[in-house]
Amino acid sequence: MNYQLKMESIIENLGSERPTLLLHACCAPCSSYVLEYLTKFFKITIFYYNPNIYPEKEYNRRLNELKTFLKKQSYDTNITLIEEKYNKDDYDKAILGLETLGEKSKRCYACYKFRLEKAVIYAKEHNFDYFTTTLSISPYKVSDWINEIGSEFEKKYMVNYLYADFKKKNGYKRSLELSSKFNLYRQDYCGCKYSMEAKKRVGNE
Repeated sequence: MNYQLKMESIIENLGSERPTLLLHACCAPCSSYVLEYLTKFFKITIFYYNPNIYPEKEYNRRLNELKTFLKKQSYDTNITLIEEKYNKDDYDKAILGLETLGEKSKRCYACYKFRLEKAVIYAKEHNFDYFTTTLSISPYKVSDWINEIGSEFEKKYMVNYLYADFKKKNGYKRSLELSSKFNLYRQDYCGCKYSMEAKKRVGNE
């Protein structure tokens, strides 16, 4: 399915009022283009919930970079950032038994799912019209899985999910341009300790 076209179809039918959108965000670079695109159509609140990021120093670096970017951006000065508490145990429980699997495996699927469920629960409790995530902008993430999970939670929690594949139509390329423009820190691994270790192994080969 072309999720980017599906998103465009949803946007075309929004009407004149901008609905509220809870946007799960993983970092500033991935948020840059997504915000540039979506702020024209939605009133956005960013939801930062990423206990998969390791170590905690890296988590704080990505969070602080996102805060800095939000101060610099001119898309919408009313964007709010919701920061959930960092608890690595949440991630460890979510991927229990899947630790040895590689990138783009069931481990990653479980990681997408537990973060998106946290987001949709928050969206439900605070009466947001829509929820979605920046994750699909990355070429290293499986967009079909992300949208499959979003669809599941849309039905389960009765909150509209904004389907998307933000890397399409040069979205990822635009995120690189914006990262350069705003001098954003771009991490060289996904975030979890397993992706960090995989990156180190490749570098040592």
